[in-house]
Amino acid sequence: MDYLSKLSDIELDAIGLERENNEVKIKIPYEANIYKMTLGRYLNTEDINKKAIIYEKDNGEIETFSFGEIEKLATGLAIRLTHLGYGFGDNIAVHTGQHPDTTIAHMAICKIGGIAVTLSQLYGPETLKHAMNDCRVEVILTSNKVWGNLRNIKSNAFPYLKHIILREPKNNEISLEGAYLSRDDNFKPFYSKANDPALLMYTSGSTGKPKGILHGHRVLASYKPSINLFFNLSMQEEGSVFWSPSDWSWVGGLLDMMFPAWMAGKTIATSEDRFNAEWAYKFIERHKVTHTFLAPTAIKRLAQIENPHENFNLSLKVICTGGEALASETLEWAENSLGVICNEFYGMTEVNHLVGNCKALFPRKPGSMGKVYPGHKVFLVDEKLNPVDCGSTGEIVTTADSPTRFLGYFNNKDKEEEMKLGPYLRTHDLASRDRKGYFWYKGRSDDLIKSSGFRIGPTEIEDSLLSHYAVAEAAVIGKPDPDRGSIVKAFIKLRKNYKADNVISKKITAFVKENLAAYKAPREIEFVENFRMTSSGKINRRVLREREERKAKS
Repeated sequence: MDYLSKLSDIELDAIGLERENNEVKIKIPYEANIYKMTLGRYLNTEDINKKAIIYEKDNGEIETFSFGEIEKLATGLAIRLTHLGYGFGDNIAVHTGQHPDTTIAHMAICKIGGIAVTLSQLYGPETLKHAMNDCRVEVILTSNKVWGNLRNIKSNAFPYLKHIILREPKNNEISLEGAYLSRDDNFKPFYSKANDPALLMYTSGSTGKPKGILHGHRVLASYKPSINLFFNLSMQEEGSVFWSPSDWSWVGGLLDMMFPAWMAGKTIATSEDRFNAEWAYKFIERHKVTHTFLAPTAIKRLAQIENPHENFNLSLKVICTGGEALASETLEWAENSLGVICNEFYGMTEVNHLVGNCKALFPRKPGSMGKVYPGHKVFLVDEKLNPVDCGSTGEIVTTADSPTRFLGYFNNKDKEEEMKLGPYLRTHDLASRDRKGYFWYKGRSDDLIKSSGFRIGPTEIEDSLLSHYAVAEAAVIGKPDPDRGSIVKAFIKLRKNYKADNVISKKITAFVKENLAAYKAPREIEFVENFRMTSSGKINRRVLREREERKAKS
């Protein structure tokens, strides 16, 4: 990590790093606590009245909250939860979406030493039922717009649930606004320590039922250096405003955006509107957003509006992105047309921020995931755990004591065993590394296409497709084939004013052949109007793959 030589010991300390025996390590104090690292730092006379949240309602009305106001509401809710009998180690479900209630709930739960069970409002009844019953949650903070459809099935679907807290309560439900007003002179916060559980996050369930991933308070301390790097060492700039459309029940929205904004003492803007490119540009303009986390798919959709600065007065400076590979074409658009710094990073909910970029410290290479982030050890190995040569593809693995690793899967020891690969934690992601230490994503091991003896990763084909003038979005899978095992099939959404026909299909295929190789070019192209997305904002390749598998069997 020679790029860190540019930073002094004081600068390293400011982003959560320290030098020890010629090695840079992440500082994770025993007392690390999410509340103390965020809201709790900004209650002095200088900061208490600073704007913590800008909330844009569905009707366009703007509501703001200072750090002091958030503290008062969170304390009231913490008192109410205590009076209901909840405290250290108790699971408390947060199901309030991109609303300020979510931020307040997290701070309140921290104040009593509880565990926030982060539940997406995108979950259907069956997924919600599985998650809540898996962790036997007894109390949920939710909203009327989603709970209204669940009231009728409550008694049968959620046998462990005792208390429902929301605005506009009915029957025996508890008023959230009333809870905020709770007062108790004898209340004393109980702040958990670094290794105590803080967050229980359920995966999107791409295979099998969603798995509960348990993180301790240490997670935010362990993320601090890499957060500062992918925000390009600019988080403390005066006037910074953070925003992301990513769900606050997931790592991208919560740990890469909401908590980091408050860790820096900055404002976070939010809305419950659904993301589309024109709306996003207007939102960024209205609230002078400077820093954002966007999934690559969201950036691609912004790129479909040409010359954004001609139509919008934008303050945006930095985009951090992750969750899927960022195409080189998309990076070049972000930097050249949108005029922002765009730093990609890589990891997974279980062990995150392993590799990434920071333009302030080293050049980005379009299409590259970046270099190993400070405090991490990352390797590429083959099936026999042998290191692979530079330029060769291997599975990304890290050490079992990685600083960002989770505490474990909730009630699922067998799943934890699946993550082990000898002395390593495995990711099932494939990559290569060049001689300068840059990683290049090659896809998931289960996405790998084996065709006529070739091993083909879908990501580089998607990257090539997205650089074609007519392609807006693309997904590539292996379609079962009796002769070749699989063939490369591409699903493509065209840009406006392009007609889906055999002519454009042939041109796209020829383009990939010329830019990559004939054996990597799609043998079949299907044009689509839209893609089905995962709850974390990625194109859902699994759905496409399963559809083709069903067709092959019929």
